[in-house]
Amino acid sequence: MKIAARIAFLLGLSVLVTLVARSGGQTILNELSGAGWLLLLLVPLHTLPLLLDVFGWRVLVLGPSRLRVLLAIAAIREAINRLLPVANIGGEFIGVRLLTRHGTPSGIAAASVIVETMLTLVSQSLFAAIGLVCLASLAATLRSSTGLLLGLALGLPAIGAIIALIGSGVIIDQVERLASRVYTIVVPGAPRIELRALLDASIRQLVRSPGRLARAVAWQLSGLLAGCLETWLVLRWLGHPVGFAAAAALESLAQTARSLLFIVPAGLGVQELGLIGLSHLIGVGADVALALSLAKRLREVLFGLPALALWQWGEESKTTLSVQGGAER
Repeated sequence: MKIAARIAFLLGLSVLVTLVARSGGQTILNELSGAGWLLLLLVPLHTLPLLLDVFGWRVLVLGPSRLRVLLAIAAIREAINRLLPVANIGGEFIGVRLLTRHGTPSGIAAASVIVETMLTLVSQSLFAAIGLVCLASLAATLRSSTGLLLGLALGLPAIGAIIALIGSGVIIDQVERLASRVYTIVVPGAPRIELRALLDASIRQLVRSPGRLARAVAWQLSGLLAGCLETWLVLRWLGHPVGFAAAAALESLAQTARSLLFIVPAGLGVQELGLIGLSHLIGVGADVALALSLAKRLREVLFGLPALALWQWGEESKTTLSVQGGAER
């Protein structure tokens, strides 16, 4: 997995550099400079979709939990997945450990993250379907009906693939095995049989609560829709305003491509190719699409670095306390 992620990273980076070079780096910088300091507003704005997503996660934590703690952990999870070469899954492992550290029983913490991960596939498939509907609603204003049909043809298999993954017991087993590894780190010496029993019991309790699962998906989907505001605002600030339906189509289908090719760290190249292809369908040039993508990546860095710093500070504090405790004993 590590080797594949490194290869995917290099390929994605090559694609990104090639796209920027073909569109003209100076042209893209000119687009971004037109928006100026307004792009910094994307950092606090991102709190809204993240908070809505946290509400969905909170529904799945079988026990008391503090919203601010979950929000901080969610920010750290996202930063790890977006900024570190972990193929978009490393943040979930850290999330289990951090949630356990804040008093949530390990089985409940692991189960909440496992079920949330699976429900994310549901909400993202619904989000992709909404994007396709929005794209179809723009058919009258599109320059090429062929382009629309191509976009639909590319999008529908993506949704089908996600739905197939949801129903795959193999995927759940793999996630449970990975969660087991995290659990044994959090609770050294814990019997693996006991671990699986705790995980299975918590997961079964969640799965048998359709109302709880539906609320979690609803919160996740609302967070994804709120994230469309970022695309809508950036294009407006860049001087190429589009309607919210067009912004939703761009955001949802680009995210779908990024989710399907999750092995590419940070979605390098994947996000850019997706935005360029979809932007063409609504009459936005490749340089504007790349400027949009780079604005998003700038927000990811500015929002994610403090979260990573908070995580590292917490790890160092924990290590220091452990060493001091050992010395006192």
